[in-house]
Amino acid sequence: MPFLYINHSRIPTEKAHGINIVSMCEFFYAKDGDFKLIVPNIGNNIKVSIVNYYGLKSEFPIKKLPTISALRWESILGQLAFWVQFSSFYISVFFYLLFKSRKDTIVYTRDHLASLLWFLGYKVVYECHSIPKKQKVFFSLTRLFYKTVVISAGLQKYFLQQGFKQEKIFIAPDAVKLEKFDIDIPTGQARQKLALPENKKIICYCGKFKTMNMDKGIHDILKSLKYLSEDIIFLAVGGSDKDIEHYQNIVKDLKVDQRVIFIGHVAQGDLAYYQKAADILLMPFPYHKHYAEFMSPIKMFEYMASQKPIVTSDLPTIREVLNENNSLFCRSDNPEDLSKKIKYIFNNPEHTLSIAKQAHKDVQKFSWSNRVQSILDFINI
Repeated sequence: MPFLYINHSRIPTEKAHGINIVSMCEFFYAKDGDFKLIVPNIGNNIKVSIVNYYGLKSEFPIKKLPTISALRWESILGQLAFWVQFSSFYISVFFYLLFKSRKDTIVYTRDHLASLLWFLGYKVVYECHSIPKKQKVFFSLTRLFYKTVVISAGLQKYFLQQGFKQEKIFIAPDAVKLEKFDIDIPTGQARQKLALPENKKIICYCGKFKTMNMDKGIHDILKSLKYLSEDIIFLAVGGSDKDIEHYQNIVKDLKVDQRVIFIGHVAQGDLAYYQKAADILLMPFPYHKHYAEFMSPIKMFEYMASQKPIVTSDLPTIREVLNENNSLFCRSDNPEDLSKKIKYIFNNPEHTLSIAKQAHKDVQKFSWSNRVQSILDFINI
């Protein structure tokens, strides 16, 4: 049966949703060769191929549709730039489906406005990662989808409260490509490869520094340094240039500039080496509805696969995967408590090894291949 994944944003992208989309596409294609990713034909500052950027084993078919690349004028047009680009892409999608695809095609998307493709007679499956502010409009549109995949129990709860049938809503947390992050390299060797100090204790965060302009715990990590010994340094991997500049100013204000290393964005293929170079991997998300009820952070599964101890906020979404046996929990918005958990990790090596091993064991079921298969079973393909 023909299968299309429709995505309105550019691929490859520095953002985490690109990992989700590309990984899903790789295994959708592996499961059923009659597959294609549909994306806009717009400019991209990433010149590396999708295969190299995401470390894929092989390519999958991609169709780029004519789109007005309006986001480059965002500083002038504001929010209108997004809607011009989004609308022009979906006009192209409409004509592509009308003239180039079969009516039995399954359409998969993360765009809730794609529910309108239902009027063309297609079964459209929606993958939901958050609930927008205009909930009445959102839930009216999502009722048009054939079925919906959500990434957390918190999201499923919202749909059920709106009267959706449970058999139409499926929970599929994010996942990880295990072989990419479970690499066999000692900590010291990884640091040599990356020119990182070998005589320091390294705590590390990987990924975007903000989501929807909300801090993801970087501020609390920086504040926690004042409670930690001078031999502990913070390695911040990822973040946009704008966000790095913002946090560099905070670093100066806190007078910890000698203890923080900003790496910036790195290719997916290199990320595992930074995690292997660290002693502790951090996810101290602040308490916010999005973090507590909606998210399923890809970094969590990557951390688990790396066999390094994890210190994370104690949030319901995190508890869906992590527990006291495979991680250490800290209180959100509390740099001092975060520092206590970091100290505990360094002072209790046996327990540290135990939780890292358990996390590695527990993450085995969260592969992209397993996720895709469970979704295909849910769709009944």
